[in-house]
Amino acid sequence: MMLRSLLRLVLALVLQPTAAVTTLLYYSNQLPRHLNLERHVRREFLLEDNFLFHFLINLLRCLW
Repeated sequence: MMLRSLLRLVLALVLQPTAAVTTLLYYSNQLPRHLNLERHVRREFLLEDNFLFHFLINLLRCLW
């Protein structure tokens, strides 16, 4: 389960780095809600079994 989540996170960061970082920052409320930024946000990264992606979003929410 965690291996699949790690694999999805690494693949997202390697294959689509702009979309992955934008999605992380957008859902952790570090980026403003703007239509130009929403084009880069990928909701498919937020599947329920993508635990590490959700963990990073929550970690960024707590630290910033």
